Amino acid sequence: MSLQNKGVVVTRPSSLAQGLARLVEDAGGRAFLFPAIEIEPLAPPPPTGTLDFAIFISPTAVRHGLELLKKISSGAKVVALSAGTRRELERHGVTGAIAAEDGADSEALLERAELRQVAGRRVAIFRGQGGRPVLGDELRARGATVEYVECYRRVRPRSDPAPLRSAWRSGEVHAFTVSSAEGLANLFTLLEPEMLRSLPLFVPHARVADAARRLGAREAIAAGPGDDEMLAGLVAYFQAR
Repeated sequence: MSLQNKGVVVTRPSSLAQGLARLVEDAGGRAFLFPAIEIEPLAPPPPTGTLDFAIFISPTAVRHGLELLKKISSGAKVVALSAGTRRELERHGVTGAIAAEDGADSEALLERAELRQVAGRRVAIFRGQGGRPVLGDELRARGATVEYVECYRRVRPRSDPAPLRSAWRSGEVHAFTVSSAEGLANLFTLLEPEMLRSLPLFVPHARVADAARRLGAREAIAAGPGDDEMLAGLVAYFQAR
């Protein structure tokens, strides 16, 4: 797996960027760190009552929300939106989490048999502020009582685009990686659209790829949400060329 002489922009939050950056450089590429989104922890109260399910939307939700779950006496089944979130739970000692079998979004998770019959159940969704409502809305429609625990928020960073702009003009940048639709929108605000429209964008989901195309991206490749998936998508793309 080689990215020899390829410059890849990693736009994950600073606290989450090192893993992908290291994979890019281990594959022979050069990683440009340019956060398009940053994470600020919040301090919500812990969920109320006895929970049947505790759903974690992202690895960040695990890092900032798991201690809140531990503060209540709960035999809740722990649910992860994606395999990456389940791995983060395992790193924190939580094993056996339910996760989507195919895909890494709310729609895929809702296909799990455990979440189909939830009438009368209490569910807490640990997430960032203002996340997508699809999961909570559908669980309520199925008869569950849903409580959101918003344990962090995403903000637009004040990144200096000058060094990255210079590298792009020198032909040193060959691809962007984007971790979310919000980060994508921030990126088009922080950088000149011509930069983003001239290079392939590697994104986590088809939904984000569609958003990138609407913004005028030349190529938007849905590689997957994990670092390994993103690396594999980058390598496959450049090897084919």
